[in-house]
Amino acid sequence: MTSDQTKSPAPTPQAASADTSPKAPADTAASAAPTKKPTPSPLRQRLYQILEAGHSDDALSMWFDAFIVSLILLNIVAFVIETVPSIGQAYATWFAYFEIFSVAVFTVEYGLRLWTAIEVPFLSRLPAWKARTRFALRAPMLIDLAAILPFYLGQLLPIDLRILRILRLLRFLKLSRYSPALHTLIRVLANESRPLAGASLLMAAMVLFASTGIYYLESQAQPDKFGSIPQAAWWAIATLTTVGYGDVTPITAWGKLFGSFVMIAGLCVLALPVAIISTGFAQEMTRRDFVVNWSLMSRIPLFSELDAREVAEIMPLLHAHNLPPGIEIIEPGSQGAAIYFISIGQVRMVEGNTTRIYGSGDFFGAVAMLSGEHHRASFRTTTRCRLLKLHRNDYSRLAAAHPDIGQHIREIAEARMTDTRVT
Repeated sequence: MTSDQTKSPAPTPQAASADTSPKAPADTAASAAPTKKPTPSPLRQRLYQILEAGHSDDALSMWFDAFIVSLILLNIVAFVIETVPSIGQAYATWFAYFEIFSVAVFTVEYGLRLWTAIEVPFLSRLPAWKARTRFALRAPMLIDLAAILPFYLGQLLPIDLRILRILRLLRFLKLSRYSPALHTLIRVLANESRPLAGASLLMAAMVLFASTGIYYLESQAQPDKFGSIPQAAWWAIATLTTVGYGDVTPITAWGKLFGSFVMIAGLCVLALPVAIISTGFAQEMTRRDFVVNWSLMSRIPLFSELDAREVAEIMPLLHAHNLPPGIEIIEPGSQGAAIYFISIGQVRMVEGNTTRIYGSGDFFGAVAMLSGEHHRASFRTTTRCRLLKLHRNDYSRLAAAHPDIGQHIREIAEARMTDTRVT
């Protein structure tokens, strides 16, 4: 039998966590230097779940996220309407009180996130100070610090208040923590950095050639506007970007003809980065339904004991899916081609009269994938699920980089298959 099922009772969440956690070799555990871990704190663990873990079934976590997002949006609205003279002067005191309240909330939020950093599974093996330092250097935490730092600098240093008001716009970047789509876009820009750099180089070359060409064609007729290549660069940029302000235009016949070619070339050149970004974004959205991050991987006991560097290596191998209830993930007779890790939710396995429920932290699909056979059971979501999918080729790369994880998955798959055949 090749399906991932047994006829034994479904394991409890604690058992599942113990069953799927990676086992370190005995010699490695014995030789590793003991690390002093912080004293467990139920309050700190609960705050970490609310602030960072982001459980969709945790009402308090959802309310906290909604409150922070609303406060960020209100800060942006206040920044905009405060520039209206009649409103800014009439409600100056209220705007000042709201600013103090917002900074206080964001400061407490930043401090609590820093305090609970030692609860992050991939940093838990580090000393407390080192875990918090690494966590503070992450991009979301740097954005949080930038959102409150200008206020305190304004109280300590003689800085122009107008500059401080502009820096308040940095709070808008805090929304990136709650926007998977923005994370996806940033990842697309990072993945397509080389093609975008090539397109930028081509655009710079076009500006140079257009500036040089129009300089030689128009410098005699309009020395005040095209008297040098740097002066002509303004016209070249405005024309290549199809903006065409009209403040600087060629008047000679050859200049107008050259300008026509520059406009057509601008349409072609500007289409390149747009096509690169749109194609990369479409591919990324097709590949992943939501962002795979530390929070999602920390719910998988198999990965929770890894450090940050190892997680960064494994994360690109995982494909994520956000599925509603009642969706069939694996149908009987399909080829075993991937392993599914359950980050959130439950999946029901049905084969004949046998039923088993897989919960958060468990995985399925390993038996058929490793044996190269077909599934004989059906796997269907019973609740809203977030799954991490590991394809066969990616599993080979994972097992090569981390033999202990690959061996652990294989041992559990073989145990399930043996148990099924004995039963």
